[in-house]
Amino acid sequence: MEIEIATIGGYEEVGRQMTAVRAGDDVVIFDMGLNLSQVLIHDDVRTEQMHSLDLIDMGAIPDDRVMSELEGDVKAIVPTHGHLDHIGAISKLAHRYNAPIVATPFTIALVEQEIDDESKFSVDNDLVEMDAGETMSIGDSGQVELEFVNVTHSVIDAINPVLHTPEGAVVYGLDKRMDHTPVIGDPIDMDRFREIGREGNGVLAYIEDCTNAGRKGRTPSESVAREHLRDVMQSVEDYDGGIVATTFSSHIARVKSLVEFAQEIGRQPVLLGRSMEKYSGTAERLNFVEFPDDLGMYGHRKSVDRTFKRIMKEGKENFLPIVTGHQGEPRAMLTRMGRGETPYELDEGDKVIFSARVIPEPTNEGQRYQSERLLKMQGARIYDDIHVSGHLREEGHFEMLEALQPEHVIPAHQDLKGLAPYVDLCSSLGYEMGRDLHVSRNGNLIQLVE
Repeated sequence: MEIEIATIGGYEEVGRQMTAVRAGDDVVIFDMGLNLSQVLIHDDVRTEQMHSLDLIDMGAIPDDRVMSELEGDVKAIVPTHGHLDHIGAISKLAHRYNAPIVATPFTIALVEQEIDDESKFSVDNDLVEMDAGETMSIGDSGQVELEFVNVTHSVIDAINPVLHTPEGAVVYGLDKRMDHTPVIGDPIDMDRFREIGREGNGVLAYIEDCTNAGRKGRTPSESVAREHLRDVMQSVEDYDGGIVATTFSSHIARVKSLVEFAQEIGRQPVLLGRSMEKYSGTAERLNFVEFPDDLGMYGHRKSVDRTFKRIMKEGKENFLPIVTGHQGEPRAMLTRMGRGETPYELDEGDKVIFSARVIPEPTNEGQRYQSERLLKMQGARIYDDIHVSGHLREEGHFEMLEALQPEHVIPAHQDLKGLAPYVDLCSSLGYEMGRDLHVSRNGNLIQLVE
C-alpha cells in the first residue's frame, strides 16, 4: 500500500498546523489551524468575516492546494485538541472536503463553536465524537484504522491520533507533555505508545512537535505549576488591595487551580473575557470540571464592565478577577485594564499574576512587553512565569523515540531554526537526513512507501 504524507502547514512556523496522510486511496487530515500572530499584527481583523483565500495570502491559515496532488479521497478530518493553531482554520477549509470531523468531545464542542461563529462559509461536515482509547475504520478496504491515544497537554481532552496501515503505523505526535500526575484527566498513555511500537510492522512514521526540543531535561507536571501557583497566592494573602490573575483561557486545569486558591485566600473568583467564558463554560457543561455554583463567567464587554464596577464598589480586596490577556493581546481584558479602559482601577502595589509564559514569537513578545509596561506605569507589581509548558523537552522526546522506534521521523511545529535541536537528537540516535529523517516545508509531499 502506498503511504504518502503532505506537510501542509506548521512546518515553517508555530501555528496553522495541517498534515495529510494518504494510505492507498484513503486520506486523513490531521489539524486545520490558525497562525494567530499573522492575524494580530493587523488592526481589528475579524477572521470569521474573511475569505479563506485572503487568510491564506496573509499566512494565517494553511495553503491546502497541495491536497490536489494526493491521489485519494479524504475520509476524515482529525483535530488533535482545541487550541486555535490546530482548529482555527476548520471553519474556512473543512467544507472543501466531503469528510467528517472526528475528535474528542471537548474538541468537538470547540470546533462547533468555531463553525457557529463563521459568517463567510457554511460548514456542514458531520461532527463525530471519539474518545481516547477508541478506534475507527477508515475507508472501505478494512486495512486502515484510526486510533486515539490519550496525551496530556495544556488543554483538556487532547490526543495523539495513530493511523494504522498494513505498512505500519503513522503516529501524529502534536502537542503533548509527559504528565503522569495531571490536575485534570488521565496521565499520558505511555503503555499504549510502547505497544504500538512493538505491534505488527511497528511505526512507519512519527510526526513530532519540536517546540521545546532544545530545552534540557523533562517538562514538569501540571501539579508542579499548581503548587507554584498556590505558593504565590498564599504569599499575597494578606494584601488588602487588588489582585488580578491571567492565564491561557483554554488551560482549564490552571483556571481550576486559580479558582480554588482564590477561595482559599478569602477572595471571590470571577472569570472575565470572551474566551475565558467560552472554554471554562464548555468544560463545565461537559463535566470535565466542577466550578463553584456562584462562579461568575462574563464574556460580553458590557457584562465585564458591569462586573468591574461591582468589584470597585464592593472592594477590590474581596475579589480575584481571572482575565484574558496573558500574551498582551490588544483586545483582551488585561490589556484594556493596563490602558485604563475599564472601570477597574489599578493602584500602586496591586498584584498582577501571569500564570503563563510568553509564547516565543516576536508579535507576542512585543505585545506582552507593552502590556507589562502599561501595568507597571499604574504601579502594578508583576508576578511572572508561574507556568509549566504543554510541550516535551529533550528527555521527553528521547523517551517517545525509544518507545515508538519509528522507521521515519518528520519534525514539525517550528520554523527551520526551531527544528534543529530535534534533528540533532534524531541524528544522535542514528537517523539520517534525507534517508529516514525528513525536514520538510509547507506544501511538500513525502513518499514513504511506493
